[in-house]
Amino acid sequence: MRRKIFYTLLSLLSLGIICGSIALRTFLETLPNIGTLETYLPQLTTRILDHKGQLVSEFFTERRAWVSLNDIPLDLQNAFLAIEDDRFYEHWGISPQGMLRAAIKNFLSGRAAQGGSTITQQLSKLIFLTQEKTLTRKIKELLLALQIEREFSKEEILQIYLNQVYFGHGAYGVSAAAKIFFAKKVQDLTLSESSLLAGLPRLPQYYSPILHLDRAQGRQSIVLARMQELKFISPEEAKLAKKSSLQIKRFSLPTTAPYFVEYLRQNLEPKYGNELLYRGGLTIQTTLDLDLQNSAEKIFTGAMEQFDKEYGPSAELLRAKEKSKELKFAVKPSTTVTKIQGSLLLIDPKTGGIRALIGGRNFSESQFNRATQSKRQPGSTFKPFVWLTALEEGYTPATIQEDLPIAFQNDGQDWRLIEGATTPFLIQKATSTLKENQVWVPNNYDNKYFGALTLRRALAFSRNLISIRLIYQIRPQKVIERCKKLGISSHLDPVLSLSLGTSVVNLLELVSAFGAFAGEGIYREPYAITKITDFQGQVLEENFPIEKEVISPQINYLMTSLLRSVVTEGTGKGAKSLDAQVAGKTGTSQDQRDLWFIGFTPEIVCGAWMGYDDFAPLGKKLSASGIVVPWWTEIMREALKMIPSKDFPVPDGITFVKIDRLTGALAIPSCPKVALEAFKTGTEPKEFCSVDHSKKQLLEMETEE
Repeated sequence: MRRKIFYTLLSLLSLGIICGSIALRTFLETLPNIGTLETYLPQLTTRILDHKGQLVSEFFTERRAWVSLNDIPLDLQNAFLAIEDDRFYEHWGISPQGMLRAAIKNFLSGRAAQGGSTITQQLSKLIFLTQEKTLTRKIKELLLALQIEREFSKEEILQIYLNQVYFGHGAYGVSAAAKIFFAKKVQDLTLSESSLLAGLPRLPQYYSPILHLDRAQGRQSIVLARMQELKFISPEEAKLAKKSSLQIKRFSLPTTAPYFVEYLRQNLEPKYGNELLYRGGLTIQTTLDLDLQNSAEKIFTGAMEQFDKEYGPSAELLRAKEKSKELKFAVKPSTTVTKIQGSLLLIDPKTGGIRALIGGRNFSESQFNRATQSKRQPGSTFKPFVWLTALEEGYTPATIQEDLPIAFQNDGQDWRLIEGATTPFLIQKATSTLKENQVWVPNNYDNKYFGALTLRRALAFSRNLISIRLIYQIRPQKVIERCKKLGISSHLDPVLSLSLGTSVVNLLELVSAFGAFAGEGIYREPYAITKITDFQGQVLEENFPIEKEVISPQINYLMTSLLRSVVTEGTGKGAKSLDAQVAGKTGTSQDQRDLWFIGFTPEIVCGAWMGYDDFAPLGKKLSASGIVVPWWTEIMREALKMIPSKDFPVPDGITFVKIDRLTGALAIPSCPKVALEAFKTGTEPKEFCSVDHSKKQLLEMETEE
């Protein structure tokens, strides 16, 4: 009988062992594969730096930067060991003594003063398991800890843990915690700071030094006491660390350059994907100058606010009038002033690197980038491309064109100049029998006519009628071809009004095209990123200037010289106050819906735009000269502070001769207005002035009055 009972029990025991083994094997098969730890990479923060290495912004889902154990201060390592797992280097993944001691202490103190899980157990939970409190999850945690200890060294385990643990306020890992709570690198942490950080992971929100400094310091005292007890530090060190004043400097991401950052994201996301961009710990080195960006944003914001205050109400009246005309019933002006919008772009013409970018007034209200995405009529800022084409066709700065009334007739195929119609009376007579859609009679912005002008003066004073005469003579298609070489990819209509800037373009296109003038005829593609490296420092992408010569040195110098006159005597005179050689062009589109100024020195090219998003007019008689040029000049003054002033270099093949400013002919002693004009060698005038200046001067003065 006894033998039968024995064999029965033995059978049951064997069956139990077999079933238990099968169950254990099945349970083990459900555990995550710890082999992934060999290539484990936590979610890391991608950093965006300016060209000096200053932090611009970050991309992340969890704010974390990977740091090796060798770069983590020993005090910080010991602080974690003291409070979390003092037998870390002795146990094999689990610590029965530790769990028992923690349970007793917690029971006696009535609170969770000490944890029972080892660092290895915590790591297995952080990476492989959920936070649910069940027996099954606890068993898995223990088994995973044993496997991890078998496969990895203590140093590897501690390194991964310290880069993974959460400290609160979005800080994952010790590097992010050092930055967020103390605004410093983890290598620079003091004993006092290290002991405070080590106490946070237990209850990050409760012990937050930002929200509850007294609780954080109470927890810090416990950490220091444990470190002293374990002889990691001396009593004097513990006392000094406890008394040390903690400077909590909460780190916040810079809010500068949001449109630039978004411009990067839109270009990088399709190329690298969300996973790598937001979790890969990339370092993106850019061309941005953060200090200049900060200054530009401050000046820009002030200028926009000032415009709203001075001109916003009158702009609302114009908007109401336009709506009334469109809807054919009276519309009352809004009592709320619509915010004026603007954009700004600064580029280094020697490289094409973007130094500053402003795409609007408030990124949180509108992410639409008006520097790169908005297409608007450039107005007279387009005229330099007409003049450039004319110079390449053999015209010179002294070529005479008539600033007189002009009219065109559409013959069914193209617009033809109505010869001889050079006064309003003659135009009326010549077009009286034509339909309205068959006639185009353009005019100057100021409705005035100055007669015969050199191309230099015509550009300086932005004479519309001369611009139209030029494009009619050289043909619109040639101007379009020239613009394409200068990087303008927007569609341009091959019509005469193109010379007045009626085809829409964006600010980036205009500024980079003007960059060729500043760059001595070399067009350099605009770019924002110089280098991208992964978290280990491996180069993923590196960019260098892409350039090509698009204008001969001689023609480019003449064009730059003409644009200098815009600033020295023309519509851009407001920029003369800069202590530098400045060239540029103002622009005001039809009905004052857009105001522009694109200007440059040998060192930098800067473009500015203002307008309403709904294309409403800004106000009658407003121009870029009085509205945009002043704040453009302020920003350029900041940009040029640290840059030595240079002159535009004169290339070989340029000849200077004295000409009569009114006729463009070689000057004689009796000429009252003489100018030293630049010419491509061989194109300078050969004939001397033969005009009776006493009479001519009187007529000109009467016209100017």
